Amino acid sequence: SHNPRFAWDSYRRFIQMYANVVMGMNHSSLEVLLEDLKDSKGYKIDTEMTTEDLKGLVKEYKKVILEETGHKFPEDPFEQLWGAISAVFRSWNTHRAKTYRTLHEIPEDWGTAVNVQSMVFGNLGEDSATGVCFTRDPSTGEKTFYGEFLVNAQGEDVVAGIRTPQPITKKPEAKGQSLEELMPECFHQLIETQKKLEKHYRDMQDIEFTIEKGRLWMLQTRNGKRTAKAALKIACDMIDEKLITEDEALLRIDPQSLNQLLHPTLDPKAKKTVVAKGLPASPGAASGQIVFDSEEAVLFKEKGIKTILVRVETSPEDINGMVASQGILTTRGGMTSHAAVVARGMGKCCVAGCGEIDVSYEKQEMRAQGKVYKKGDVITLDGSTGEVFAGEVKTVEPDLSSEFERIMKLADQKRSLGVRTNADTPKDSRVAKRFGAQGIGLCRTEHMFFDADRIDIVRRMIMAETTEERKEALNELLPIQRKDFFEIFEEMGGLPVTVRLLDPPLHEFLPQEEKDQRDLSERIQVSLDKLKTRIESLHEVNPMLGHRGCRLAITYPEIYEMQTRAIAEATCDFMKKGKKLTPEIMIPLVGSYKELSILRELVQKTVQAVQAERKMQFDYLIGTMIELPRAAITADEIAEYADFFSFGTNDLTQTALGVSRDDAGKFLGAYVNAGIYEKDPFTSIDQRGVGKFVKMGVELGRKVKQQLKVGICGEHGGDPASVEFFHACGLNYVSCSPYRVPIARLAAAQAALKNTGVKH
Repeated sequence: SHNPRFAWDSYRRFIQMYANVVMGMNHSSLEVLLEDLKDSKGYKIDTEMTTEDLKGLVKEYKKVILEETGHKFPEDPFEQLWGAISAVFRSWNTHRAKTYRTLHEIPEDWGTAVNVQSMVFGNLGEDSATGVCFTRDPSTGEKTFYGEFLVNAQGEDVVAGIRTPQPITKKPEAKGQSLEELMPECFHQLIETQKKLEKHYRDMQDIEFTIEKGRLWMLQTRNGKRTAKAALKIACDMIDEKLITEDEALLRIDPQSLNQLLHPTLDPKAKKTVVAKGLPASPGAASGQIVFDSEEAVLFKEKGIKTILVRVETSPEDINGMVASQGILTTRGGMTSHAAVVARGMGKCCVAGCGEIDVSYEKQEMRAQGKVYKKGDVITLDGSTGEVFAGEVKTVEPDLSSEFERIMKLADQKRSLGVRTNADTPKDSRVAKRFGAQGIGLCRTEHMFFDADRIDIVRRMIMAETTEERKEALNELLPIQRKDFFEIFEEMGGLPVTVRLLDPPLHEFLPQEEKDQRDLSERIQVSLDKLKTRIESLHEVNPMLGHRGCRLAITYPEIYEMQTRAIAEATCDFMKKGKKLTPEIMIPLVGSYKELSILRELVQKTVQAVQAERKMQFDYLIGTMIELPRAAITADEIAEYADFFSFGTNDLTQTALGVSRDDAGKFLGAYVNAGIYEKDPFTSIDQRGVGKFVKMGVELGRKVKQQLKVGICGEHGGDPASVEFFHACGLNYVSCSPYRVPIARLAAAQAALKNTGVKH
């Protein structure tokens, strides 16, 4: 094309990328040379560089490459080609590729492919350009064609955010001219093509294009990453546009992504100090301490500190820091930059291209409006407006969209698994009910014992030397527990509630620190020596496998007696209001049918006594938690004495694998990396191992009682892959924490659809 500037510009870009991708050089060392050259000449943007500038830059580049890598930059095109091909294959095993695979659950053994093709150039002058666009808005899901482009540039420039790009469609408020105004013919061709592509793939597309000397070339299209809010809107719109069926819409939404919608947003009424404003690249609200590099974000996260990752721009190397931080702020880059696209895919809050902020990595600080913010200072991001605020801003509960309600209703029509919640307080019950829970699958009574105003009574009960003394303390707890249950029953309005009787070992209620022990001995008037002796006698080497659950009730039956009485009396109080309720009383940690038969009798006697006193009758169920391997393999014997089973998969995972959940953090990561476990077995159920106990428990139990009700109340109840497994096992319901109820509802619908063989 006899355009020497173009040739040198392309060569300069090639060297820069090749050195980084193939020769493994840090891309910033060449970037610095480019920035220095621009500074010394007073250039604002790359396109101001002359042919001579570029020639000089190439010389410098080659010198630095030789110094840093010990290798000359290869001149032979075939050597370059094979270098590039090998680099693609090597990239499959980089640290960031592994992180990405874990995030998106892509198997290690798939491998990757290399595509060699001729190139078109967007940097051939003012009649050339390059851009990225989405067929719908990836943040909100609105049906508007959306994208950005740069004149006289290559694709990398738009995504890397080195220059601030221009909008594709005409917008009154936009800086810089749109593609519609600059190159109307190419614009109309692009519009036609994007319609065709969306219709063909029946999903929102993320498209890359180049214009070379006025001619439009399509480079690639793929299903676009989007926020959960956008995913719901696009799914609903596409049902209405008759592009996809309702079943396809349900199968298309990632249940985990709903998490983004259920979490708090910034309180519009809160006082806020705006520091700067960038682009609203990925919605959500996030507060945290400023950190300027990804490794720090990871270190802070391990210490439990929330961070905001602040970068000039992010690159794929930053993926771990992006995962570890609460939100991401970049000073360069547009709505289609790396930070924006990756953050949307992860559901992380992101403000991009915030040019009013100056970041200095050397000084570890950022400047905005004349103020300096150092590493460790707290800032808040609003990813929906692009605003950055000083300090932490108050948040409010989310407002759920009509699309959310619509998809949830559809999910409820399709699923056969019930979804309950794990809730111990009226507040949790309320949240869960708002999110569509059909009852409580696990109400842990010990959580009510830890409240400040009652823990001392519990401690008096533990210190008691005789059954009489113990009963005295328990009688004080009775009205408190009764009120707890009544309030939860009221909140759930007659929906089933499964109450688990006391599970943790007694030492958990006693103070371990000398100072707290002294205070307590004064408060409950027990000598310090006596208190210490009792604490020592309760000390267990491995409390998880110790004196807890039903084992406590075999030694101290009066504890379960009091709790049962509280449940029965609360049920009577609730039914006095003319409502019906069938309470479900659950006995934890049973390993032998004999434990259950003894405790079932105790519970029955107590309920019958209350019914006689109150002259009221009601149905109730007595069941157990299956959380020990022995319980699972003798489930047929246990079923004789149980009206229902609930699998406590947290403890079942610990007891089946012989791995303590609290200590596993030290080595589980290494196990998952080594491929010993595909996923963390505490997050997603180990189907081949622990799953077999669940299957066996269900089959043996139902052999004895065909109609046996079976649920699961471990953390796994809110994990989509586990929900699919429980559906296949024939469980009646899953129970999960309140904020995961919508996730479980959608996952249960997907499990039902996948098992009927709907195409997706």
